[in-house]
Amino acid sequence: MRIIGLAGWSGAGKTTLVAKLIPAITARGLRVSTIKHAHHAFDVDRPGKDSYAHRMAGATEVLVSSQNRFALMHELRGAPELMLPQLLAKLSPVDLVLVEGYKREPHPKLEVFRASVGKPLIHPDVPHVVAIASDGPVPQARVPRVDIDDLDAIFAILLEHAVPVSYVAMHAERA
Repeated sequence: MRIIGLAGWSGAGKTTLVAKLIPAITARGLRVSTIKHAHHAFDVDRPGKDSYAHRMAGATEVLVSSQNRFALMHELRGAPELMLPQLLAKLSPVDLVLVEGYKREPHPKLEVFRASVGKPLIHPDVPHVVAIASDGPVPQARVPRVDIDDLDAIFAILLEHAVPVSYVAMHAERA
């Protein structure tokens, strides 16, 4: 199982790019999973659902299952947020894990950049950026740049720079 990240400012198109990359990757016969970091409170559940009532009543975990999927919700209830290696350990084995966010974690990343967002590059301030996907030239870039719509080139970069999950665990301990 290998990991590669996508990082960049909000509004740059990370989620849109991930949603385009997943079918391109699976079409090549690879199994892919994703981890998405949220910087805000989020909830996959909603009031009125039985699972929501279970969580609000104090359940530590609620697992909802059907013939099509299952979802496990774990309430931290004041405990620290899990680190990326801990989250990776919870995934079933796949060929490639795309990580959206976690820009300060020590795994290789593709920066998603759009000048129209009005923010600077996160590279070189954020370590481990191996390339930039953008919708225009980035003359100040110190790493290769690829067009944000060139999925074949992006896929090649992701495969070239993806590292084993064990790399993330080993380097997170040193960070």
